[in-house]
Amino acid sequence: MAASGLSANDSSVLSALFDPEASLSSTVTINSSRLDDRIPSREKRFQEQERLALRSINQEQPQRVDIERSIAQLTEIITNEPSYASAWNNRAQARRMLIRDADLPGNPGVVAEILQDLARAISLSTLTGPSATLLDFDAKVLASAHTHRGYLLLLASKSDDNRQMLAAVPHLEHLSREDLEEAASRELGAGGRYGNETARQLAVKTNPYAKLCGSIVREALTKEISDFYQPHIAL
Repeated sequence: MAASGLSANDSSVLSALFDPEASLSSTVTINSSRLDDRIPSREKRFQEQERLALRSINQEQPQRVDIERSIAQLTEIITNEPSYASAWNNRAQARRMLIRDADLPGNPGVVAEILQDLARAISLSTLTGPSATLLDFDAKVLASAHTHRGYLLLLASKSDDNRQMLAAVPHLEHLSREDLEEAASRELGAGGRYGNETARQLAVKTNPYAKLCGSIVREALTKEISDFYQPHIAL
């Protein structure tokens, strides 16, 4: 993604200080081959239920009643199969559709629920080991969940008022704005490693070294991430 509002010099300094290809590299291998033959029939059934739950809100301006219905249907899937990571991730995305960014500081309880869903999706999808190989489906869940979490942390870091959105999250509510921004950079970096190229580029710009480029970088970043990120439903 092009760096909106950055001069050629700012862009070159960013590249020199924090090369995304080197600094955000990972040993994670993503297997993008066809999955149908390897997915158990039970999981295929949940995938179909999930698609049906999301169909009515996979549009530019879904109705609130449709969003709430989708959340209820995703919750039912989670109740029946708590280990199905994609439903946790998409429930977080659907919950975000109910609240504008400007209203998040006044709804810390909802933000806590969203972050809990994202944490669960990440925990269920993450493989351990130095040579982990992920299925493409799981990598997409991880890319989406880490990017969403990074975006929320970045929003919280923008002002003391915004930090109030984390008032119901004990391990985050006392972090400074600088610590939140660094945490956001790590989350966006993870999103990039799992395949979200925009998250990779945003991780570069939120890295502490990028601050050496001055306020223009921060202003451009705020606009860029607001333009790019909307809650995304994975069908």
